[in-house]
Amino acid sequence: MQETLGILLYAPWIYVIVAVSILLDVFVPVLPSGALVVTAATVAAGTAADVAGLPTPDADPRLPQLFLLVVCATTASVIGDLIAYRLALRGGRRFGSAISRSRRLTAAHQRLEVALTRGGGPLVVLARFAPAGRAVVSLGAGVSRRRAREFLPWSALAAVVWTGYSVGLGYLGGQLLGASWIATGLSLLALLAAGFIAVRLLRPAQEGATPQAPAAN
Repeated sequence: MQETLGILLYAPWIYVIVAVSILLDVFVPVLPSGALVVTAATVAAGTAADVAGLPTPDADPRLPQLFLLVVCATTASVIGDLIAYRLALRGGRRFGSAISRSRRLTAAHQRLEVALTRGGGPLVVLARFAPAGRAVVSLGAGVSRRRAREFLPWSALAAVVWTGYSVGLGYLGGQLLGASWIATGLSLLALLAAGFIAVRLLRPAQEGATPQAPAAN
């Protein structure tokens, strides 16, 4: 694993793959963007360059790769949210019809509307960890015609928190166990656990929320 992924990590296009995956998973939530980020961070922390025999110009070659990974993942997350928000803002009726056909999406959309109306932006951050939560938040904000200033700052914060947590898990696993499948697997389990906790924390808000009309722009 170290040799193969170490070479991939140092190839510039691995960051393109990570960025594209994160950019698109707002529309296709099944894409393994979180797994890619965690795996890349695990390999970087495990000094894969040394194992693969790659050149190491700095005393500690891991930090530049981790920094670039954080920048790529955070930027792609924010841009993806913005694209989804703008598309839903322009085609609100079409996206609204799609949301209304799903009971889960309808409930999540209503919860988002209540949260944003009451200034509950932290729920946007929490939803970033829940399965499909990012899609519901970004598309729901556009369908509800929320102002960009009500949504995008929380979206950016969610991107930073999610990226920091994912990279941190991979880095910690790589430091403790090396760039191994065990380290990657345990880090991914921790990422899945965060998603499970997010779903559990969001559920009471859903049960207690009541639908409200969108605020006028």
